[in-house]
Amino acid sequence: MTQKTTTTIYWIGTALTSLWFGASGFFELTKNPVVWDITVQLGYPAHFIYLLGVFKLSGVAVLLTPNKLHRLKEWVFAGIFFDIIFAFVSKLAVIGFPATVDAIVAFVMVSVTYTMFRRLEKYSGNAFGQGQVLAH
Repeated sequence: MTQKTTTTIYWIGTALTSLWFGASGFFELTKNPVVWDITVQLGYPAHFIYLLGVFKLSGVAVLLTPNKLHRLKEWVFAGIFFDIIFAFVSKLAVIGFPATVDAIVAFVMVSVTYTMFRRLEKYSGNAFGQGQVLAH
């Protein structure tokens, strides 16, 4: 896979991830019933839902910042994975397996995006986020 292909897949994945988690964060902060009611049904308190919204929107801002904040992007990806895993387990325990489809799709999408992020780090010779990366 060429660096150009990797970069393209990375930015498409980043855009989709940002849309998904940006919308989710916005809906959590505005108490949109679609997101809010499900999260409350899963047993999460209101203050936690608001924090999720703030962290998701902050993470989206970091992901969309090109050529900077690479170490912080690692943390954002970790947070997104934790969010997805907790959503999957919570929905599985409370609502049932059919409700976990969105978490499974998100996991695959973010996994591909993160893999492309790491490949771009290797292309630049900065496997551990050191220095400037020109490709993303």
